[in-house]
Parts: sequence; C-alpha cells; structure tokens
Amino acid sequence: MKRFLLASVPLLFSLIVFSQPKYEFRGVWIATVENIDWPSRGNYNTALQKEEFIHQLDMHRRNGMNAVIVQVRPACDAFFPSAYEPWSEWLTGVQGKAPVPFYDPLEFMIRETHKRGMEFHAWCNPYRAVFRINRSSIALSHITRVHPDWVITYGDTQYLDPGNKEVQLYVVSVIRDMLRRYDIDAVHFDDYFYPYRIPGKEFPDDSSFAKYGNGIDKETWRRSNVDSVILMLSSMIHEEKKTCKFGVSPFGVWRNLSKDSLGSDTHAGQTNYDDLYADILLWLKNGWIDYVAPQLYWEFEYKNAPFGVLVDWWGKHSYGRPCYIGLGIYRAGSNVYWRNKNQLPRQLAAIRNTANIAGMIYFSSTSFEKNPYGWNDSLRQHFYNYPALIAPMPWIDSTKPSPPVLKINTGKDSLIIHLEKGNAADTLRGYAVYKTIGGLPADSAGNLRTDSERVFMFIPNNPDSELAFNVRDLIRHKDERYYITAISKTNNESLPIPLYPIELKPPATH
Repeated sequence: MKRFLLASVPLLFSLIVFSQPKYEFRGVWIATVENIDWPSRGNYNTALQKEEFIHQLDMHRRNGMNAVIVQVRPACDAFFPSAYEPWSEWLTGVQGKAPVPFYDPLEFMIRETHKRGMEFHAWCNPYRAVFRINRSSIALSHITRVHPDWVITYGDTQYLDPGNKEVQLYVVSVIRDMLRRYDIDAVHFDDYFYPYRIPGKEFPDDSSFAKYGNGIDKETWRRSNVDSVILMLSSMIHEEKKTCKFGVSPFGVWRNLSKDSLGSDTHAGQTNYDDLYADILLWLKNGWIDYVAPQLYWEFEYKNAPFGVLVDWWGKHSYGRPCYIGLGIYRAGSNVYWRNKNQLPRQLAAIRNTANIAGMIYFSSTSFEKNPYGWNDSLRQHFYNYPALIAPMPWIDSTKPSPPVLKINTGKDSLIIHLEKGNAADTLRGYAVYKTIGGLPADSAGNLRTDSERVFMFIPNNPDSELAFNVRDLIRHKDERYYITAISKTNNESLPIPLYPIELKPPATH
C-alpha cells in the first residue's frame, strides 16, 4: 500500500526561496549506447538490470523529474523483442541474444516509469547502424547484413543511407511496430540525421544522389531526405496513436547568423542546417514535431555558442511548440566554468526567465549519481521542491478528465482518502493536490480555478495509492484548504474538488 502523507508545512518558505512554475517539463536522458547509463557495462543479469533501472527512476523522482527519455534503438537494434531488428549488444553482450531469464525491457521500463507518474519517451536513432565497425557485435539478422546495399560507411561507423527511399520506409516501419505494441508517451529522435562531418572526408552518398537527386543540388536534396522521413514519421505516429508525441533533440545551433539572418549570433563549426541537413525550423513551423529539445551543453562563457544567447534564440524560434532545453550536467568539472557550482543554477534561472521555454532535459542519467557540486540537493530543496505538471498539447488532445472520486475513512488521529477515477473511461497519469490559505479563486460561472496555483503534491495513478492527513495537524492549521484534480495521460486537468476541509471532530484527549 503506497500512502502519501500530506504534511502541513509553511507555504511561504518556498515562495521566498525560489519561484516555481506550475508547468515545467523536467526530463532525463537515459543512454544505452556503449552502456553510458543503463545497463551498466557487463551487467547482463535480468534481476540486476531491473534493480539498476528502478534505482535511477527513484533517484530522478526524488530530484523532482517528471519524465525519462530512454534510448531503446541506439544502432538499428532493440531493447525489446522486434521482428525487424536484433536484441542490442548493450543489453546482453552479444547482438541478437535475448535476455536470460527472459523479460521485455521496454515493457518493464514503461510500467515502472508510469507507476511513478512520469512520462516515458522512447528515444531512437534513425540511421546509425554499426556504432564501431571493429568493435561492434553484428547479428546475422541485422539490417546491414540483410541489406548491405542500404549501408554507407563513414569513418569507423556505418549508417543506413538517408537518401535511399527504402531506408526511409524501413525506419518508419520499425517505429510503427514499436508504437503499436507499447504504451509510450512520445517517440524521441536525437541529433544524428546525416552524421557530423569528418574533416577532409565527404559523406559517400553519390550513388543514391545519382538515383534520387532529380536535378537539385546535393545539399538541398539531403535536407529534403531528412524532411521526408520526419514528415512520414509525424503522420504515422499521429495516425497510429493520436495521443503519442513526437519530439526531436537537435544539435544546439540551427544556423549561424553569418550564414542566415534567422540564425543565432554564434560561431559553431557545424550546424543542423548546413552539416546535419536537419531544418528544425521548418519542422516547427509546419507542426511536424510536437516539441524540440536543443542540446545546449555549453557554458554561458563559451564564445562560439554561449548558453544564454542560444536559450534566448530558441525561445524566439519555437513557433508555438514546447521547447525543452538540453542541459549538460555531465560537463560538471570539465573546465573552469563547469567547476563553478553556480553554472547549472544560473542555467536553470535563465530557462525560467526566458519566454517560450517550457522545461529542460538533462544529459545524462548516471551523472546525477555523484551529486556533482550538490546539484541534486539544489534541485530537491530549491528548484524542484514542488512537483510540476507537464503542459498539455491541445493540438494532440484537449479533453479534460472527470474530477476524481474520494473515498474517505477517518480514524482517531488520521484521515485516509482513497482516490478513484471519476469516469471509468478516463486514462489518468495521476492526481494533483493544491494547498492554499483561504481557498481557490472561482471564475464567473462559479468553477474553482487552479490556473495560477502551483501543485503541492503529485500522486501517481496507482490502484493502491492513498492520501493521509494527520487530524491534529489539520485542526491546528484551520485556514489551510486542500483541493485535488485528475491529470490525464495527455496532461489535461479536471476541475478541482475540495479534498479538505470536511466535517471533523477534534481528536479525543486522554
């Protein structure tokens, strides 16, 4: 039985220490490639893998996070049973080998994430096929063996050719299959479309350009290839599962101002538009992606791409879609600026003070394990000491759930409230609890409003979750009022209903 205790604490303390928004996406990337975050290198034991993942989830939830972005397709392989691609070598040590004892990691990770009231975003790499040619384990069923004609070698990595139309359809099919079988909240693509340039080496795609180029210049053709797969994925995702989001995490610089009047005042050596052939602004303008999460892993003081300049630029170029800033907590201690304990807090303050920035995602999960510069403590005690809801996306869904039903039991010293759906058809992520002095405001129709209220507590939607009040505490703080709302899986919120006060008698004295 998971019971949440509603302690009576002073409301003004956190308001004074740090103002927090009601809505804020707080995510963490969990990288599986090269066992960066999970599972740890050499851990091929099913039970220990589960323990590791749960440990990371619980750490992030304590830190105030509300989403994880987990890499489930790092190199045309899978962290789930797939008819298209083999099991990942980073899961079992050998590509194509199933877990022993068998389990479905993706199903397990989604279940545990949702149990904690967090969103699960399935992170996929579109074209990377063999991570390191001389080191990677390659199964006979891997796409590079089945379709060697689709493969381009560049440096010591192999990629599926983004210009090959069959490849584009294949990528869409793989994601479609995953989407049909798993209750994921979002499909998430990273920054590897065309690969980052290797100095002095041109990406060898002359063959497909000759076949599909249709007389346009190669750079325009490459961008059109990436545009095509993004549009196909967007259409497929929203047709297959209307409530599933599609997000992209691009390199932090779209284009330098020296190349384009729309670009940022930066001097990046490579950019999305000119080198990775990813025209992120086009996708945002056309509504092909539901959110963007640029990777801004630099410090404020980095001359070629200053953090503050880029946060401001992305806030002005998100075109009505949520923008979550990718933060490089892994950089802690890497240079004189990242040895300053105020670097991350300053970045969080800049995010909250910039219009149209809706949250942040940290790279990467295990960077939190050592609590660099006490940043875990800063999150728990100041920045995230109140939970945040994830803002709904009305173009995906705007249906509000019904208010919850409360089943109340009173004891000598306690008030226990069991929460249930107000409508059996509702699909809920959890319940938001609000705490006020004197009560919530009402609109002209008499409906209570929570728009300007910060969430006091978030309760995941689990059958055995309950709220517990200490009755003596409640009577001692007579002016406090509690309310509760239901939060759908698409983050829409019901009307609030009073959670307390109800008719109570003072506890008996002895």
